[in-house]
Amino acid sequence: MSQIPVDPAFYDRANDYIHLANKQCDGKTNIMLVNGSFMFALSRFSAWCTAIDRASGQAMKDNSKADIDNMVNQFRQMLEEHHAEHADNFDKLMKQT
Repeated sequence: MSQIPVDPAFYDRANDYIHLANKQCDGKTNIMLVNGSFMFALSRFSAWCTAIDRASGQAMKDNSKADIDNMVNQFRQMLEEHHAEHADNFDKLMKQT
């Protein structure tokens, strides 16, 4: 698996997912439950993407560690960047909630 491709619609798609998650944070549902559902869906879709990239179930198994490590590393990098951004802008961002 390679790095995440960024095309012109990349951020539009990401924002669509964020808007959906925000909509589900309706004040009645714990935000961490929404986050858990979001991560479950992402992991399921990511497994599907990996399957599409492989010729067989055995090829998936043979490449499982590398594929998962790649996705986890990409997620970690993005999460670390966003976490730092939120920490650096905490007061401004938290006023919006």
